[in-house]
Amino acid sequence: MATVVVNGSSGGGRAGKVLPQVARSLRDGLPASELHIVRSSSFDEARNLTRAAAQAARPGDSVIVMGGDGMAHLGLNACAQTDATLGIIPAGTGNDFARAIGVPRSLPDAVRTIIDGHVRVLDLNSLKTRSGRVFVGAVVSSGYDARVNRATNDIRLRFGALSYGVIALKELSHFAPLSYRLTVDGEERELEAMLVGVCNTGVFGGGMKISPAADPADGLLDVTIVHKASRGKLLRLLPSIYTGGFLKDPCVEVLRASSVRIDGDDLFLMGDGEELGGVPATVSCVPGALKVYTTSRN
Repeated sequence: MATVVVNGSSGGGRAGKVLPQVARSLRDGLPASELHIVRSSSFDEARNLTRAAAQAARPGDSVIVMGGDGMAHLGLNACAQTDATLGIIPAGTGNDFARAIGVPRSLPDAVRTIIDGHVRVLDLNSLKTRSGRVFVGAVVSSGYDARVNRATNDIRLRFGALSYGVIALKELSHFAPLSYRLTVDGEERELEAMLVGVCNTGVFGGGMKISPAADPADGLLDVTIVHKASRGKLLRLLPSIYTGGFLKDPCVEVLRASSVRIDGDDLFLMGDGEELGGVPATVSCVPGALKVYTTSRN
């Protein structure tokens, strides 16, 4: 059984337009599979559809999500620690989780990746807040990056990944360092920082490399801290986030850990492009939580 859940509005409606072509390719390429395609009309409906498909899955069954980072987030939460293998057909604007794990950006190549059937087993971030637990595939953001992400989600007119860069400049004009209280593998720290990113994969914001060396199959979290810095310095660092070069600056600290507790003043959390609540919160690595189709064999 291969269940495809589609957010037809992703990518400005692109997902809905190319769905017939994608469906034909999957039927032709998976002749031995029963293909079930469903369109979601809302985020909540998509969550219910993916969860139901994953919970009913037997070994060898697939749950395939077609859309942007939000659909990937729903898909990995549904499939985590089940018999279902996740397939991702990226049709949104950022597609950061798919990009980081080796899912091709072109629709035909992404479909071919599912048909070829190479499965990789990956870790996930487990984020625990007062409201419960959720898995995050990419990065748990909590500072300047979280504010940019939320503001980008709120704008009506979007220009793909460029939107994130434009909003980043706007938010910088009034952003001030934030007070953090962290507990990293049991060690307590208090600091002022521009952001603390807890990473499973190392890409967010439409291609920004917050942790280029992050390996989603090593059983550890990668933590990037940008300590207190002037707006001018952060402005100078912004372009090099797309290459990872900002990590060379003395204000940047990189850690590896199994668990990070985040608390502080005026903080909220974003992950996989979704707002996930406030602090205190704990991020832990769950090794081998997800089976996913990918071209990457590392």
